Amino acid sequence: MTDAALLPLAVAIPLLGAPLLAVAGRVLPRAGCDALATGAAAADVVCLALLWSHLHGVAVARVGGWPARIGVVLAADRTGAGLALLAACLVLAVLGYSWRYFDEPSGERAGLFPAMVLTFQAGMVGFALTGDLFNAFVWFELMGAAGYALTGYRIEDPRPLQGALTFGIVNSLAAYCSLLGIGLLYARTGQLDLAAMGRSLAGHPTDLLTVTGFVLVVTAMLVKAAVVPFHFWLPDAHAVAPTPVCMLLSGAMVELGVYGVGRVYWTVFAGAGGVPHDAFRHTFTALGVLTALVGSVMCWQQRHIKRMLAYSTVGHVGLFVVGIALLTPDGAAGTAVYVAAHACAKAALFGLTGVLLDRYGSVDEHGLHGRGRELRLVGVLFVLGALALAGLPPFGTGLGKALGETAAGHAQPWLPAVYVLTSALTGGAVLRVALRVFWGAGAAPAQRPGEAEISGEGEEPEIRMPGRALPPMMLAVPAVLLGLCAVVGCLPAVGRAIAAGAGVYTDPAAYRAAVLGTAASPAPHVASAWTADGLLLGAVSAAAAAAAACLAVLRPFRLPCHRAVRRALTGLRRLHSGHLGDYVAWLTFGVAVLCAVMAAQT
Repeated sequence: MTDAALLPLAVAIPLLGAPLLAVAGRVLPRAGCDALATGAAAADVVCLALLWSHLHGVAVARVGGWPARIGVVLAADRTGAGLALLAACLVLAVLGYSWRYFDEPSGERAGLFPAMVLTFQAGMVGFALTGDLFNAFVWFELMGAAGYALTGYRIEDPRPLQGALTFGIVNSLAAYCSLLGIGLLYARTGQLDLAAMGRSLAGHPTDLLTVTGFVLVVTAMLVKAAVVPFHFWLPDAHAVAPTPVCMLLSGAMVELGVYGVGRVYWTVFAGAGGVPHDAFRHTFTALGVLTALVGSVMCWQQRHIKRMLAYSTVGHVGLFVVGIALLTPDGAAGTAVYVAAHACAKAALFGLTGVLLDRYGSVDEHGLHGRGRELRLVGVLFVLGALALAGLPPFGTGLGKALGETAAGHAQPWLPAVYVLTSALTGGAVLRVALRVFWGAGAAPAQRPGEAEISGEGEEPEIRMPGRALPPMMLAVPAVLLGLCAVVGCLPAVGRAIAAGAGVYTDPAAYRAAVLGTAASPAPHVASAWTADGLLLGAVSAAAAAAAACLAVLRPFRLPCHRAVRRALTGLRRLHSGHLGDYVAWLTFGVAVLCAVMAAQT
C-alpha cells in the first residue's frame, strides 16, 4: 500500500471505529467493547507506523482527486506522521490501561468511553496529517469537543463538569479567534491549502493584516498547548478529568498545539510577505521562557498531584516552544525527540497517580504521606518518571533536552539555564511526592490555611472497588511507557529516526514541492546524538532535582529571602484564581499583547 493510501486510512480507522463502538456498546459485553476499541487503536498504530517508517519526504493524498488549489489534501512529513503515531500509541496505551477501569456494566454506556477516546484520536491524527488550514481547524475542534466530553465524563460529580465547562468555553473562544484569522488570510490569498496559501502570501507585502491573521490563527493552538498566558484552563481540567484522559491531554494534545504553531509558521508565514523570522523568534522565545518558568514554579508549589503534573506539562511546553522558536532544524529535531520521550514519561506518571487515586481516594501529597509504602513497585516507577522529567541520561527526555540545549545555546548562551532550571524544578517536585508518599520521608507536612481547596483530598476513586486486587494493566502500561522513554535515549537509531524529520519540517520549499508539484531542495542533516555537554547538564539537572526534593522533605533550613519569595509566589498563585471570567480576560489580554508585540517588530 502506498503512502498516499495510508494517509486517509489512518484518519478513517478511528473515525469509523468510534460510531461502531457507540452502537456495539448496546449489544456487546463490556469485554467485547474493550477488545473492539483496542483492536481499532492497534490497527491505526500499525497503519501510522508503516507510514512513518516509509516516509523520507512529504506524502500527499488529494482527497477526491482534486488538486490542492481547489480541493482538500492530506500531507505528512516525518514529523507530522511521527506525532500522529505518538498520539495513536498513547491512545492504545490508554485503552489498555482502561480495561475494567470504569465501573460501567455491559449496556448503553459500555462503549461510550472508548468511542470518545477514538473520536479524540481521529481529531489528533487528522490535525497532524492535514494540509489544509480550515480542515486543521475542523480537526482541532473535533479533538476539543471530544476532550470536553472526556473531561466531564463523570457527570454525577459537579467538579468534572466545572472543569469541562472551563475547558470548553476557553478553547471555544480561542477557536473563534482562529476562525476569524483564517477568514482574514482567505480574503488576502484566496487559498485555504497551507502550501498554496504560503505561495500566494509571498506576493503581498507584510502588513498588519498578515500579522493579525497569524496571531489569530495560532491562538487556538497556543491555548491547546497551554502556553502562558493561555494556560489557565489546563490545571483545572487535569485536576478533575479521569486519569486516562489526563494521559492524553498532557501526552499528546498540548504537543499538537506546539506542532501546529510551527507548521503554520513554516508553511505559510516563513517566506516573503509573511512574518519576519526575527519577529517570530524573539516573541516566541520570550513566550517559551515565560511559560517554562511559570509552569515549573507553579509545579513546585502544588500538593494536588494531578495539578502538579499539569503544571509540569506547562513548564515543558515552554521548552518545546523555545525549541520551535529557534527556527533551526537542530532546534526542531531536539524538540521532536523531547516531545516523544516526554509524552511517554508524563502519561506513565499520570497512570501511576491513578493507582493512588484508586487505592486511597486521594491525590494529596500531604495526606498520602507514608501511605504508599505497600506500593513499592509503583514508588520505584514514580521515581524513574521523576528522573526522566529531570532529564537524567539515558532517558529520551534527557536526549531531547540535550539537543535542545545545544541548539538554544547557539542562539542565546543563557537559554540552556532555562532548560536546566525547568527540568530540575518539575522533576524535583515529582521526586518529592515519591519520597513522601511511597517512603514516608520527613515529617508529615503541616496544614497551612487556605490549602484545603487544592489539597486533592476527598477525591472519588475512579474504580470504586477498594477490595479487589490492582489490575495488572494499571502497572504494566506505565512500566512500558517508561521503558519506551528510555529506549528513545538509549538506542541511537530511534533518536536519529525521530530527529530526521526536522529538516523537512523546517523547509517550506520541500513541503510546497510535494503538495504543489514544484522543485524541492534536499533536507539538511540534523544532530541526534548525545554530547558531553548534554550528558553533563542532564546529570546536573537530575542532581538539582534530587537535592531540591530532599531539602523540601527534610527542611534543614530556610532561605533568608523566604518571606519575600513566599509573597511573590502567593501573588502568582492568586493569578490562577479558578474563575472563568479571569481566564477569558487573560485570553483577550494575551491576544492583544501578542498582536502588538509582533506588529511592532514587523
